[in-house]
Amino acid sequence: MSCGIIGQALTVNSPVEGQLPTLIPGEALRILLVSTAESARDEIGESLARGAGDHRLYWVAQPELAPVRAQDLVPHVVLVDDALGGADANALITQLSSRVPGAAILALIEAGAMNRARQAVLAGARGFVTKPLHTDDLIASLRQVLAQRGSRTQEPEGGGGANGRIIVFCAPKGGTGRTTLAINTAVSLQAIDRRSVILVDADFAAPALDVALNLYQERNISDLLPRLSRLDEDLVSSVLASHVSGVRILLAPPPGDLSTPITLPQVQQVLARLKKMFPWVVVDLGLPLDETAFAFLDGADRIVMTVLPEMVGLRNTRLMLDQLHERGYPNEKLWLVLNRATIPGGISARDIGERLHVQVRYRIPDDQPLATHSVNRGVPMVMSHRRSAVARAIRQLARMLADDLRHEMMPASMGEEAKGGLMGRLRRGFRSANV
Repeated sequence: MSCGIIGQALTVNSPVEGQLPTLIPGEALRILLVSTAESARDEIGESLARGAGDHRLYWVAQPELAPVRAQDLVPHVVLVDDALGGADANALITQLSSRVPGAAILALIEAGAMNRARQAVLAGARGFVTKPLHTDDLIASLRQVLAQRGSRTQEPEGGGGANGRIIVFCAPKGGTGRTTLAINTAVSLQAIDRRSVILVDADFAAPALDVALNLYQERNISDLLPRLSRLDEDLVSSVLASHVSGVRILLAPPPGDLSTPITLPQVQQVLARLKKMFPWVVVDLGLPLDETAFAFLDGADRIVMTVLPEMVGLRNTRLMLDQLHERGYPNEKLWLVLNRATIPGGISARDIGERLHVQVRYRIPDDQPLATHSVNRGVPMVMSHRRSAVARAIRQLARMLADDLRHEMMPASMGEEAKGGLMGRLRRGFRSANV
């Protein structure tokens, strides 16, 4: 037997055959390899590509960088090679156990070195896999430690309950009214559903929620990143701003304050926590569509793309739709919303649908003076001008989104929406990230 697991394997919900279980529906499995040998990276990468399903493999070649990298990625599994060019593998395992206590650590041990295997387990590893690697043994080992990890992390937290729904607002270019619609939809959801809503500013190049809502809050998402491995409700709540409507807001840092882009695993961790805390998560997503942006889109239950009835913007819209379709998102997940639909000389919703080959789901009438007045005052129009045509239209959009998402089966991992998350990404294979 060329693999070893210490302890009894526990069961979790059965994954699709040939895939490893994941702990959050739609989330890619994150595996961090610590090894000085590039050949080990290639060997493990090939094994995972054959049997691990949707995952991402990250490689750290310098052992001293592993603890910091692990805190940044918050991996589900850490593989530690026992041959680290003179570095103490067991000391590293102990350090990793402290830095990322939720990760399942496996040691890669030379065949026959059972004493090293025992020492690795005593240092904090959940088990070991012997070298040279065999795909079936590696996948079996990963399956067991993930089952053990899942049985602990899936215990109810403060009463448990279903995860919240994520609605991401995006646009092919600036000036489409994306932020205004995101704000007013969030406030409308709070009033209609009477359950808590969080609004996330994910426009890291040009954040605007603090200005548009007259908020004076120094803390933002960057305050959560150093503590992702120990993220809890109290920490998140301490960072959120509060609006008079009852909506909570997670702000973006000022432009230029982020020394490095927020990573996909960091976004996944933050969204997973927000979904546990809030029934509704509304995201105002900026450009460009990089890996950080796709981390938000991958987690979305609905993607609302705002467009204007103008010819110039339709080309950008077509390009963005192509990107989303290539990513695996189905049409039912994408909601094309035509903003300022009644502007004189604008293209009709029917013509836009024919040109883009996508149905326009909803239309918002034009009232640019009111929209500008609302933003300048920092008061959402659904609060200050409830009876206006624009406010009534946005409330109806919020109702439609809420009704549409309520009708889906729970949990979400059993529904067709998985095509745009996990199943859509399975076709793209795995990615490696080197340090």
